[in-house]
Amino acid sequence: MHAQQSEGRDGDIELREVAKRYQVGDVTVTALEEVDLEIEAGSFVVILGPSGSGKTTLLNLIGALDSPTEGRVTIGGRDISEASRPERFEIRRHAVSFVFQSFNLFPGLTAVENVAFGAEVAGCGDPWALAEEVLGRVGLEGRLDHFPHQMSGGEQQRVAIARALATENPVLLADEPTGELDFRTGVQILELLREQAASGKTVLVVTHNREISRVADRVVELSSGHIVSDGPPVGGVAAIEDLRW
Repeated sequence: MHAQQSEGRDGDIELREVAKRYQVGDVTVTALEEVDLEIEAGSFVVILGPSGSGKTTLLNLIGALDSPTEGRVTIGGRDISEASRPERFEIRRHAVSFVFQSFNLFPGLTAVENVAFGAEVAGCGDPWALAEEVLGRVGLEGRLDHFPHQMSGGEQQRVAIARALATENPVLLADEPTGELDFRTGVQILELLREQAASGKTVLVVTHNREISRVADRVVELSSGHIVSDGPPVGGVAAIEDLRW
């Protein structure tokens, strides 16, 4: 079945009765069960939960890296639940962008080359000009020609974010984006992600760090594959400078 298109803004996300199960030998492992979730375009949402709670599985389904065993996943009004492999590739090119904890930069390419490559794959008009522009937006205008091994962890993560921004896709998915960073650099990354939500992108951050969830518009908490809570942070949205971890 091909991905179906219906009404919906580009950054809208909807999951209906979604389950994901894996077969490991004779054992069926349930990663997600009966997940219902709606996220409006322009939201900054934290998916919170411990290891094994299903949060990365959820991110992979939204990002068209995987398909649900049951239920429906819709991005921007497009049902991607049974999309073919080529269709999922197109969705990743034009609808969703990823920021990984491990950065996933090409070690043999400079910062500007890494970002331009992502923009070119996404079919952007002038990848090199766009790469320079977004690297400037994340404060790396002086590091364009540096290779990943010549940059700090925080700088590499900013290159990864710039690469995601260069695609100009409406949904930005970040898997533990501050996990390998010191506190000061992690705060800078959160500020960048909040700015993207403020500009209209839908930003989903997966983390096990409850403190990070305090700066989100909304916190969706998972446990054993189920959503156990969904709403604003306890005590209201905190200022980024008030975080401690």
